[in-house]
Amino acid sequence: MSNSAIAARLGVDEEWLVRRTGTRDRHVAAPGERLEDLAAAAARRALAAADMEATEVDAVLVGTTTADEMSPHTAPLVAADLGARGAAAVDVSAACVGFLSCVALGTSMIESGRARAVLAIGADMLSRYLDPDDPQSAMLFGDGAGAVVLAATSGDARVGPWVLSSDGGARGLIRLDRRELLIRMDGPAVYRRAVPIIAEAASEVLARAHLGVDDIDLFVLHQANSRIIRAVRERLGADEARVVDVVDRFANTSSASLPIALGVAAEEGRLRAGDRVLLGAFGAGLVWGAAVLTWGAGS
Repeated sequence: MSNSAIAARLGVDEEWLVRRTGTRDRHVAAPGERLEDLAAAAARRALAAADMEATEVDAVLVGTTTADEMSPHTAPLVAADLGARGAAAVDVSAACVGFLSCVALGTSMIESGRARAVLAIGADMLSRYLDPDDPQSAMLFGDGAGAVVLAATSGDARVGPWVLSSDGGARGLIRLDRRELLIRMDGPAVYRRAVPIIAEAASEVLARAHLGVDDIDLFVLHQANSRIIRAVRERLGADEARVVDVVDRFANTSSASLPIALGVAAEEGRLRAGDRVLLGAFGAGLVWGAAVLTWGAGS
């Protein structure tokens, strides 16, 4: 879906939407399309890239806010679709930090010896919860899914350190009320909070990893909008060429944002085996976090 229909409904110029968000197009799920199917499709691609069978997966973790039903949740449906019979299956509700939380939890399972391989999936369909007449949010979100395989390795690929944080006192900034079922947000206030907390989380994981900004090959930040990505990059002092921004093609896909950006970077040759990557995200709650990882050869 391009900006044209949204701009016409809101009575604004298309380029105004681009200047405000960086988005020109977004993908929107068709009527009747299920989140389960998007998540399973992404998981199949991740398994194929890792040369791994679903039967080898010990846990399926799905970060999402928009499960098809309140119950059953998405993860066991995805596990069944994949043929990961008997795998642990857990939905992680952490708004736009859902995927990053799945990576952190899955990594911990493997490091503790309680799992050998974990699917970490981010999937959301927030277009179904948009008020088309709301100039704060109508243009911001798209739908999608992405996934990675986490597995024990003796090679150079590794995950960690990571940080996850929250401030429930800021709960009013971004809300999806169960009764209204529409996203409501204070855009300017979110921007003012998001930029410093992502930059601080990124600096914290760099310090824990004993790395500097110049040691990171690629910065993959939550694709909320291009203004936030640019402001965080400037705070960190990172080279623009090493920061991924696919907001123009996908908009904000919530928990799918990070894995989609990783997938695009890999497909375009910007992300290669052995590269150090810094992930950073924030979302409703407020919740936020960051992680440093080394990209694997099978990715």
